[in-house]
This record gives sequence, structure tokens and C-alpha cells, in this order.
Amino acid sequence: MDSAPLWLQVSAQTWPAVHRPPLLKQRHKDLAGMKSCNRKSLSAILRFAPRISFALLLFSLASASANLPSQSADLSSPDQLKEEIASAPCKDTERLDAVRKLFERMGAAPADIAVERFKNVENLVISKPGLSSEKIVIGAHYDKVSDGCGAIDNWTGIVVLAHLYKSLKDAALNKTVLFVAFGKEEKGLFGSSAMVGAIPKDQLDHYCAMINIDSFGLAVPQVLDNVSNAKLRNLAADLAKEMKIPFSSASVNADADSSSFMKKKIPAVTLHGLSNEWASIIHTANDKPSRVNPMSVYLGYQLTLVLATHLDRDPCGAYR
Repeated sequence: MDSAPLWLQVSAQTWPAVHRPPLLKQRHKDLAGMKSCNRKSLSAILRFAPRISFALLLFSLASASANLPSQSADLSSPDQLKEEIASAPCKDTERLDAVRKLFERMGAAPADIAVERFKNVENLVISKPGLSSEKIVIGAHYDKVSDGCGAIDNWTGIVVLAHLYKSLKDAALNKTVLFVAFGKEEKGLFGSSAMVGAIPKDQLDHYCAMINIDSFGLAVPQVLDNVSNAKLRNLAADLAKEMKIPFSSASVNADADSSSFMKKKIPAVTLHGLSNEWASIIHTANDKPSRVNPMSVYLGYQLTLVLATHLDRDPCGAYR
């Protein structure tokens, strides 16, 4: 038998070539140039991913800080993610409360869940204290457009965010991690802009990095280049290679919550998992839980978790 892992052999046979679909003429989610991947081939590609990445996840969490004792990791399974994706609220007015309840199911105490209210938007924030005041922000927007259930865009991001909290809440970390569910991204990045605008100027340097999770469910992890820091993109690519996950990135006519942080010189990266099917799904009635491939979401969760633990142990200014 070939010495390469079986799932790599499968991916080499099934991963299709890149092609460029027509541009979606919307302010957000214009995702041309991404890798195409139908649901059947994606399932084949990802079938063996949990076996390959599980050990790396445990190692990354246990070694998040070299001078701290190893931590037991509460890692989520594909079935656990799938269960939460199936409950995606289809009414925008119900999303914030659903996010709160999801975090409570992940082990957050009600007293630890804060809703930060600004002039025209509400963000849900949970702070996981670290040894220092240096901060990492992990975020995803919870709002949706009027059509569809917003399952891919962006309940998948919220599910990943909540499960990352579950995995990290009992770990001893160097940096404080802020888990943030942003409001009104679809209206123009209102939630992330409000959060960044409220940071005092003398505190901006304490924000080491931001990871934005937006729309998994159709393909393997990718970086949205034009709203992402190049050093963070390269780190994500290196980690994906180490985890043996197919990975891509592209600059496209799109915006995302990471750009609010980039404008304030805070290194940020947007991760997504969309394919060339996006134009027939995103911002349409087709964006519903049945269109989500949970293994795509699971792989996004894995990569983001390892990325976060690397950022925790790296110097705060390493990616500026």
C-alpha cells in the first residue's frame, strides 16, 4: 500500500480544478475564483480528515503554552456540529437569542455572556481570560439576509465559534480570547466596526490578532485574501499543510468583518468554506441546513482551533 494517508490518496483523485464563476453583484459575499467541489466529492475528500487531524489538535491544545501544564481538550465531533447546524433559526429576529442559548449549551454561564449594545447594533461577547491582557478575537456574524435560513451564511460560523469556545474554555491560555458574535454584518459590517471603534487608541496594540469565520459548508477551508493579513494567511496555509487539509486562498470583490480590524492595524484573517455553488445558495432561499456538508464545517473548526492555539503562544506583535 502507498505510504501516503488514505484520505490524501482520495483527495488527489477527487479534488477538481479551479474555475471562475460569474461575479455575484452584491456588496458582500462576491466569491469568484474559489475551488469547485460538489457535495459527493467533498464527502470523499473529508471522510478521513478526523483521523489525521485529531492528534494534531490534541498536541496544539496541550502545548498552547510551553510553560503551562497540559490541558484536556473538549473536542467536538462532526455529529455535534451537524446537530447545531440543523437548528439554524430562519428568522433574523431570533438569531441573537439562539446564539446565547447555543453558548449556554457549550458550557457558558449566563453571567459570562454579555450583549454589547451600540447605537444601531448588538454584539454578543464572551471573554475567556488568559494570563495577560493581550487579546485574540475570534468572531462570526450571526445576522442573515431576508431570503433563506442563513445556514451557510453564517450559522455555520456561529456553530464553529461556539464549539471553539467549548474546546478552549477550560484551557490555560497566555492571552485573553474574546468570542464575538457580530450583528448586522450584512448591512455593512456594523457590529465589527462598532466593536473596533470602541477600543481606546492606547489599547489597540493589545489586540494581537482576529480570526473571522464566515460561511463554511461547501468546501475545504480557504482564506479571503483581500480582507486578510498576509502573515496570518501564510500561517493558516502552513497549518493546513501540516494537517494535510487541502487549502486555498484568493482575492475577490468581497468584504467581511475582518476588514474592520485590518483598518485599525489589527492583524485579521477571514476563513470560509465556499465552492462554486455559492451563487445559487448564498443570499437565496437555498441557504438552508440541508445544503450544509457538516464535514466542511468540521474541518473549518479544526483549522481555526489549531490557528488560535498558535496565535496564543506566539508573540503579540508577530503578525503585524
